[in-house]
Amino acid sequence: MPAALYMDVHVPMSITRALRRKGFDILTAQQDGTTRLPDPALLDRASALGRMLFSQDEDFLAEVVHRQRAGQQHATVIYAHQFQPIGRCVFD
Repeated sequence: MPAALYMDVHVPMSITRALRRKGFDILTAQQDGTTRLPDPALLDRASALGRMLFSQDEDFLAEVVHRQRAGQQHATVIYAHQFQPIGRCVFD
């Protein structure tokens, strides 16, 4: 069963649509009304919803490291490099 994802505001809709076609349960920040939340709050929102956060924002990686070092729970973050071709991103 495909995972439930929470898409960061900066992820292109083409990636979101392709993953939906593959059967992923996706909620975007736009749909959730959280497009202006800072990264820590967005990660908390994904955690509260029980979803993995999909982002192309390297800042999330620093937030995850910070939380891991502090022993804090958080949603899983899936990071895809911004310059990776969309088809490769969806395939991976």
